[in-house]
Amino acid sequence: MALLDWLVIAIFCLALIGVIVWVMRQKQNNAADYFLGGKDATWIAIGASIFASNIGSEHLIGLAGSGASSGMAMAHWEIQGWMILLLGWVFVPFYTRSMVYTMPEFLERRFNPQSRTILATISLISYVLTKVAVTVYAGGLVFQQVFGIESLWGIDFFWIAAVGLVLITALYTIFGGMKSVLYTSVLQTPILLLGSLIILVLGLKELGGWSEMMRICSEVKVNEAGDSMVNLIRDNGDPQYPWLGALIGSAVIGFWYWCTDQFIVQRVLSGKDEREARRGTIFGAYLKLLPVFLFLIPGMIAFALHQKLGSFLPLTEAGLPNSDAAFPTLVAKLLPAGIKGLIVCGILAALMSSLASLFNSSAALFTIDFYQRFRPNTDPKRLVRIGQAATVVIVILGILWIPVMRSIGDVLYLYLQDVQSVLAPGIAAAFLIGIGWKRASAQGGMWALLSGLIIGLTRLAAKIYYSNQGIVAGTTEDPSFFQTIFYEENWLFFCGWMLLFCLAVGVVVSLFTKAPDEARIRGLVFGTSTAEQRAATRASWNSWDIINTIIILGITVAFYIYFW
Repeated sequence: MALLDWLVIAIFCLALIGVIVWVMRQKQNNAADYFLGGKDATWIAIGASIFASNIGSEHLIGLAGSGASSGMAMAHWEIQGWMILLLGWVFVPFYTRSMVYTMPEFLERRFNPQSRTILATISLISYVLTKVAVTVYAGGLVFQQVFGIESLWGIDFFWIAAVGLVLITALYTIFGGMKSVLYTSVLQTPILLLGSLIILVLGLKELGGWSEMMRICSEVKVNEAGDSMVNLIRDNGDPQYPWLGALIGSAVIGFWYWCTDQFIVQRVLSGKDEREARRGTIFGAYLKLLPVFLFLIPGMIAFALHQKLGSFLPLTEAGLPNSDAAFPTLVAKLLPAGIKGLIVCGILAALMSSLASLFNSSAALFTIDFYQRFRPNTDPKRLVRIGQAATVVIVILGILWIPVMRSIGDVLYLYLQDVQSVLAPGIAAAFLIGIGWKRASAQGGMWALLSGLIIGLTRLAAKIYYSNQGIVAGTTEDPSFFQTIFYEENWLFFCGWMLLFCLAVGVVVSLFTKAPDEARIRGLVFGTSTAEQRAATRASWNSWDIINTIIILGITVAFYIYFW
């Protein structure tokens, strides 16, 4: 790191401090101000926050590493602008009419208090033990590699980077609330985009161009059917990413994440009206088309450089290229002074924005879905203080979990990918029948959610048990029925079958239990909206919204055709 790099980082930090100070001077008198930014966010802030919140350690390490190890396989999860459009066009009207602060609160409005408690508990635990912990852990690793510092003042630099990242982010999240998340995202997003674009361009220049990357990667076969690293659609016998399973599994996980997860939907709930919320999702969908090119393809470039030069990526203890080091290695080896500082700012922006969103969403879940439920007459200003205190607790828990993450890092990171695939189906099923079918009863929605939780935990337990027994999926001659279903079955197909099962449970239980009172669910389900509500929704979009939606869908289709 040269002096110019540190100067660029200092300028970025000063700009960030300026935005935070401005936000902190705004009034935060109640929960709407603190958790939803006063519900006056514009489409630019919403879209930028959706994108910046999404880009975290799973992209800087995981997505780039996936590009370096398996090529285009993970692009199914990243080319999902169309799923954000589904949030804007289908779900925003229902969420806006419900006037809720959280997704568990919406489930209570649609079903019952038990559904709210189940979803809030699942979300809080998963945020603290997975998203917060992984982001902090990966942040420490990234900065240790980018700065090239092993220790500082006799302390492992990993700890300085990880704890420093948490504390800085926590400070502005605690005092600034949702507004700090939204408006720092507006500053951080262009820096992140510019920095990643520079890496892409310089990486291709070093390698010899796009065609050279495609040539080298297309020569590397990834399965017995002859598919290469550049193939997005792979043979259905592929052990990890069969094309049908990838399409189904990515859609299920994407629906849960983009349309029902508090972490993302809270950005939309902060919109001043339905029009701004929908246009925020359209802007976010445009931005979501970029990560494949900004993170996954640079990972493929790093792999191609390693193949071409014979040595580029650092090696693991087994002597193999360390794919997870793809992105930080590109930063360390290719970038000149000044530009490296800009990239570090982009990385810092990505990690801080993702962490800030997690902190704020977790605090909202605790304050609204637990504290306020049991103390409904709490003073609005006290709710803000409770939210701040909850953020502090979440920060402490995240820091305490770092040693566990570091001790079993790579193994746990693989398990965390499975966590999403088994959490998503039950939650997705509850929202699908809740919004799509007015006959869905309170018990039906609750059991769709609960059955998903039970099956998901069983799958995770089976994975841990059989893995620790040294059993590799597909190698047992005569596996038991339980092992076949809960361990041998491909994780993507399992995700799809699990969604169908949870939907079936929700439908059957609904048919055998009391139908909901239509007056209670008016405006929350298809077929129950009033004429005034439908008119308001129709007035919130025009031909430009349609045109931009078609453009995004067209780009998505073109991407699939090119990398087929």
